Amino acid sequence: MDEIAAEIEPLIPSLRRYARALLHDRDAADDLVQSTLERALTRWRLRRPGGDLRAWLFAIERNVYLDQRRRAVRRGHAVDLDSRGPIPDSAAGPERSLIARDALARLDDLPEDQRSLLLLIGVEEMSYEQAARVFDVPVGTIMSRLSRAREALRHSVEAGRTTVLRRVK
Repeated sequence: MDEIAAEIEPLIPSLRRYARALLHDRDAADDLVQSTLERALTRWRLRRPGGDLRAWLFAIERNVYLDQRRRAVRRGHAVDLDSRGPIPDSAAGPERSLIARDALARLDDLPEDQRSLLLLIGVEEMSYEQAARVFDVPVGTIMSRLSRAREALRHSVEAGRTTVLRRVK
């Protein structure tokens, strides 16, 4: 068991970061990571020896997340996404900080598979091959999905939200 813990432990911060990016809630993210680790430990014997442990754990985490999301939709449970705080970025100017905040807000508007893929590649710095293992699709599919996701996000940020002004008397 100590050997398993030694392999998994260095990956927990990445799992936690990905969960927080998906859920925007620290407690829910910790619960997701806990469920992921529990599932990984109970299915350790099913892991391919010599396989990519990081991709395997992220695939489990994504599947647990999707299961929880489907369950919440069936229950009609609403999740408050506006509880996020501002994004600290002291090195960037205020304009860049606003663009980053808008991009992250727009990220939530993307379909789940595009959002997950952008987070895995952009935030977790997974290779296309690792992401392909997480999504269980060919690398070429990952590349085309990533291109569409980036384009959708770019278009959403550039289009911006239109503000409707009212006349106040």
